[in-house]
Amino acid sequence: MKWEFPGRVAVVTGGMRGIGRTIADNLLAGGAEVHVFDRETGDLPKGMTAHAVDVSNSESVNAAFAAIGKPVHLLVNNAGITRDRTLLKMSDEEWASVLTVNLTSAFNTIRAAGPGMVQAGVGRIVNMISINGLRGKMGQGNYAASKAGMVGLTKTAAKELGPKGVTCNAVAPGMVLTEMTLKLDQQFRDKALSEAALSILPDTSDIANAVLFLLSDAARCITGEVIKVDSGQYI
Repeated sequence: MKWEFPGRVAVVTGGMRGIGRTIADNLLAGGAEVHVFDRETGDLPKGMTAHAVDVSNSESVNAAFAAIGKPVHLLVNNAGITRDRTLLKMSDEEWASVLTVNLTSAFNTIRAAGPGMVQAGVGRIVNMISINGLRGKMGQGNYAASKAGMVGLTKTAAKELGPKGVTCNAVAPGMVLTEMTLKLDQQFRDKALSEAALSILPDTSDIANAVLFLLSDAARCITGEVIKVDSGQYI
């Protein structure tokens, strides 16, 4: 499925690989001017610009938006990390680093992009969360807390920015088939499949399609929602 975004300016955080890159590629194919914020930069197709950004640092984020030099209409907060450990063994640094990269970064980008969206009278924000932010996960207290926090951030942004024509939603994947997860021991994929109502696990294009829908005009009256794309793992 191809979505059309002619004349739109988009930012995708964590967009150099995986789910973020699939989203960025589809935005470009749909006619958007795409800016990728990531710690790493590299060669990208024409029409897509890489910015070396520490999204957990507000000054770095603000400088990157200033470099774009025009209002951003579409924002996808996809950047995230994991530092897994059980709660009683987790260090302060492991807790704080995940909360900062996953949650504070989304606040930083929304605050930076919001004025331009308000000025343009239109904006679409999609935050990438996880079903583990809705149900908890053994050994992922920091990650689950960061993603649960993003739900509250999503709904607050939807309420505050909605009167200005800006929507904010979240997409919650379960296990997704990516280069990284395909390298995991088969038992982890089997565990996810055992939880799923369907007999397949989503790949990056399945997640991207949900994000692209929420970024499109087809979703103009949807805001403050969390859409699970997890083959029924959550249920």
